[in-house]
Amino acid sequence: MIAEDGVLLRDGLIGLLERFGHTVVAAVADAVALTRTVAEHRPDVVVTDVRMPPGFTDEGLRAAIALRRADPGLPVLVLSQYVQRTYVGELLDSADGIGVGYLLKDRIGDVEEFIDAVHRVAAGGTVIDPDVVRQLLRRRRDPLERLSAREREVLSLMAQGRSNAAVARALVVSEAAVGKHITGILTKLDLPPAEDDHRRVLAVLTYLRD
Repeated sequence: MIAEDGVLLRDGLIGLLERFGHTVVAAVADAVALTRTVAEHRPDVVVTDVRMPPGFTDEGLRAAIALRRADPGLPVLVLSQYVQRTYVGELLDSADGIGVGYLLKDRIGDVEEFIDAVHRVAAGGTVIDPDVVRQLLRRRRDPLERLSAREREVLSLMAQGRSNAAVARALVVSEAAVGKHITGILTKLDLPPAEDDHRRVLAVLTYLRD
């Protein structure tokens, strides 16, 4: 389902998703309707704006956080024109960041890339715009000092939802080298193997958490 107060963008998202074979069960224009409609339709994924009526501040994002608290398994992809630092860390914290995304509208330059992001979030992945990652990491310099420059590069790409293979291509190194860097990151962040925890996600959240 879609939550977007702009009529043209909302209709555009509906047409785009339907063109790629998805069914939009509902499209609403405010946060109150978003909460009510999710309870009614139980969608596979929610795509929501941040600024919505009545205050046009952060109603959509706060509604998304509340929905994730009530149902941690609900995939949510947030579209925004800016980084709302106050709540984005809390959104990424929910359910250890599984099935959540935060993309900046102005930086979505490819339709298929957006559809891929919807698919990844719906499947339980984490998709974060690189600019969001950079802005959040700038507020957390102390933990970064524990990592080497290369490990910080690897962690930044991990935070964007990249696979080991994608990280290797971006840094022009082997997947084995990426694996060693990730092992170093997890060790320095004191994240030992645990049956019930996804250490890769926890490593990213260590830096994105408010």
